[in-house]
Amino acid sequence: MKLNIIKHISLYSLICLSGTALTSCEDFLDRQPITSVTPESYFTTASQVGAYLNNYYNGYLINSQGQSLFHPQSWNSGLANNDQYTDNLVEGEVANGSNLAYFAKQWESSAGQNLVSDYGRIRVWNYLINTVEPKEASIQNDDNNLSHYIGEAYFFRALAYYNALVKFGDLPIITEVLPNEEGYLQEKSVRAPRNEVARFILSDLDKAIARLNDVGFLNNQRINKQTAQLYKSRVALFEATFEKYHQGTGRVPGDSNWPGGTFSGNIQEEINFFLDQAMEAASAVADYPGLTLTENSHVINPAYGEIYGWNPYFEMFSQTSLGSVPEVLLWKEYNKALSISHDAPNRLKVGDNDGLTRSFITSFLMQDGLPFYASPNYQGDATLDQEFANRDERLQLFVWAESTVQKSDPSEQGIADAGEVKLFEKPLITNSATQNMDRTGYRQRKHYTYDYSQSVGDELLGVNACPIFRVAEAYVNYIEACYERTGQINSKADQYWRALRRRAGVDEDYNKTIAATDINRELELQDLSAWSGNGPVDATLFNIRRERRCEFIGEGMRWDDLKRWRSWDRLFTHPYIPEGFNLWDQAYQNYTAETAGEGNGELVADGSTNANASPESVSKYLRPYQRTQTNNDLYNGYTWMKAYYLSPIGIQELTLAPQMYQNPYWDSEDAGLALE
Repeated sequence: MKLNIIKHISLYSLICLSGTALTSCEDFLDRQPITSVTPESYFTTASQVGAYLNNYYNGYLINSQGQSLFHPQSWNSGLANNDQYTDNLVEGEVANGSNLAYFAKQWESSAGQNLVSDYGRIRVWNYLINTVEPKEASIQNDDNNLSHYIGEAYFFRALAYYNALVKFGDLPIITEVLPNEEGYLQEKSVRAPRNEVARFILSDLDKAIARLNDVGFLNNQRINKQTAQLYKSRVALFEATFEKYHQGTGRVPGDSNWPGGTFSGNIQEEINFFLDQAMEAASAVADYPGLTLTENSHVINPAYGEIYGWNPYFEMFSQTSLGSVPEVLLWKEYNKALSISHDAPNRLKVGDNDGLTRSFITSFLMQDGLPFYASPNYQGDATLDQEFANRDERLQLFVWAESTVQKSDPSEQGIADAGEVKLFEKPLITNSATQNMDRTGYRQRKHYTYDYSQSVGDELLGVNACPIFRVAEAYVNYIEACYERTGQINSKADQYWRALRRRAGVDEDYNKTIAATDINRELELQDLSAWSGNGPVDATLFNIRRERRCEFIGEGMRWDDLKRWRSWDRLFTHPYIPEGFNLWDQAYQNYTAETAGEGNGELVADGSTNANASPESVSKYLRPYQRTQTNNDLYNGYTWMKAYYLSPIGIQELTLAPQMYQNPYWDSEDAGLALE
């Protein structure tokens, strides 16, 4: 049977709403099923258009890895683990064929079709835009938000295309719901150069920006103009830096080995265009009246029984409503009574079988503005408390240490009687219950809440709100784009950078940091962002990237960043070995038969399949993937292949749409492992 990719796509995503519960007004639920009505009889009012959009907010606000941009309704730490499979965080067991296949050179291309899910999402928005926009004047604007809803559709289409761009690079640009005609479908299956795709995405975002209401609309629980501007800066910065750092690899139009053929454009002009767009869009958000960074009170722990009111910066990730927080442009609300909740607070209290890496922890500056290796105030890392002392307050606020307050609810038995708080005390690195385990000893505290009722058990009890887009990203996007464009930090970038450091409790003089930065030492500490392509970056650019890394702990940005910077190339010659906290200088004493206590077993580091820790002989730092060599393809560290920067096109797609071409370093005829 003849079938090409776009034909399959036309069948993949139905024009009807999915089975998910709608959050629109009750009278909409009383209507006949959408499968039984025509577009002419359905999209007659603005509220109907809004209801269509409501249905996709939960499932379609995702990143390029398909992860939700907020806490999903599942039994894990939610958004907090979206940095998995980067140099920021490790998760779960290691075994052959696991999700860590990237790093064991086991990623295989598919014999089937890989683009289907992405274009299924795109088709949803093509259908809505092409159905509603032509008859906009005749639709009853019963809630006065019709133009805004069309703007949301353009935003979501841009988001869907961006996620596909990050994965595949060059793409067919399809803006219509295609008829089921073979020749016409094949004609539309031509991949456009990635820069044209990125320009198309920015065009969609401009259309969204022109229609969307300003921040504050519906309590910032719907897409707004400033959210679209922020996303525009993200897209433009990604494309500019991808094109810059991947030139010559075959992934960029105009390369001699680019599979797209002849390219008539000028890549340097394209890079400059995207950097200019990133700066303009980012400053539009950062300078918008009333949008400010949330205050840091510099209080690191709550007092006994204190849930809220002790530090607004911490509480931006732990309170139940973010409608009055100026930094938050878009957020997700939860309500247990409506069965809309998550498990993040509990899993962040017990470990969730993951852990931040030592590479991530060592990236945080001291409060004097110096890297830890250059500061006289560094106390060493024999304990977490010592390691975190005098450090960037983002580290102290958002990662647990021995003296971090863990529970302070006065209603909890044993605490109320004693009149004192319970502290974190030690990581759970030897727990037999994997969901209650720390893989590295460094556990994230961001998105935790001190409302004990939300973490009393491993249930969906979490209702702390989740910020999805916030103003701080506009600051870091502008700083990076400015330096990439001009080679300098202008007055605006200077202002933004100092504001971020001031909130973090770090000396504002970033020039002091730059002067004290040793790039070779940062590479020894396995910070992959110190590397792009064939070599290390300069100290200024590295510190801009450091700022981004430290500001967005557990917000799922690191994967795209390492791809666009071409930082994974470092693994060609230096495999990345994930490390955790300093176990063997002192902390190991907490895991003997006498000291392990409830929630932890005794330390086993004998290299067997029963080992729960790596032996001292390999490193004094806990190495979660060097506990045993048995059935462990990652024992010697993460590796990488050139092909992995772009996902492969499926073999069936290439067979049925001959005008398409395979991404570099993947086979065009047979499914299987990458070629290089």
